[in-house]
Amino acid sequence: MNSYGHMPEPTPAGQIGGHEGVGYVVKLGEGVTEVQVGDVVGVKWITSACLTCPQCMEGFDNKCKKRKVAGFKTPGTFQQYIISDPRYVTPIPKEIPPAEAAPLLCGGVTVWSALLEASCKHGDWVGISGAGGGLGHLAVQYAKAFGLRVVSIDHGSKKDFCLEIGSHHFIDYTQYDSVSLAEKVKQITDGGCYAVLVCNASSKAYDQSLDLLRYAGTLVCVGIPEVDPHPMPNSAPWKIIVNQWKIKGAVTGNRVMAVDCLKPAALGQVVPALRIEPMNRLTEAFEDLHSGKIHGRVVLDLSRVS
Repeated sequence: MNSYGHMPEPTPAGQIGGHEGVGYVVKLGEGVTEVQVGDVVGVKWITSACLTCPQCMEGFDNKCKKRKVAGFKTPGTFQQYIISDPRYVTPIPKEIPPAEAAPLLCGGVTVWSALLEASCKHGDWVGISGAGGGLGHLAVQYAKAFGLRVVSIDHGSKKDFCLEIGSHHFIDYTQYDSVSLAEKVKQITDGGCYAVLVCNASSKAYDQSLDLLRYAGTLVCVGIPEVDPHPMPNSAPWKIIVNQWKIKGAVTGNRVMAVDCLKPAALGQVVPALRIEPMNRLTEAFEDLHSGKIHGRVVLDLSRVS
């Protein structure tokens, strides 16, 4: 589950939401050979694309102009049955419980894509802002699976959780101003992070992010600020030039990345923190999401009534 306050255009009235779903194939259309009845598969944010445009051919099918987005312009996964393009469903390894696989089909593949954009080497330091959140806690585990060292930055209430899932160091951002936070990170990492992933929706996190980097480091923007969005104050061209910083964005991944990001989960290296709720508690779950009460992800079990 996710809740977005900013979209380029409104969701059509009456649309069925949901864009991360896992279930069993119960019926095949004519000529379908990619899957079989009984297979466990996942439905992602992008449910189909043309596969022939330049964006699709280059692996950016999430930017295809003919793409269909689950829960936005095509019915989503908050329902018991859904029709999906067989080329776009993701096979789920048998080692992953369906409830654990669902959050990886958007959140997991997004931070997987972000780590690929970071281009870090084994043993490099990566900073993860919002490390205890829905995206961040997955980023911590994937970074560890990549062989990276992780500095997690979040509210102090999430310290134990972040350390339990593999963070090497934890910093409570409420105990530092921007200058002392950068000093602390550089002390821990011997000069700064090779990459910083901002996984939360905090404008302040972006304001602080560039100064956490070492020379030639990479900032990967993942979370979308919903309150007081503004340009990063430390992103003056001269500062980027002299430090040779790179600033990149990560908007989920393609079909190949969706398959690849499940491999560490099948090995037990990535385990989403879950709260499973029945469909009739959807509204309450969204309210908790907005108020910051959720650690990890919420998954709806459509087989449960209450």
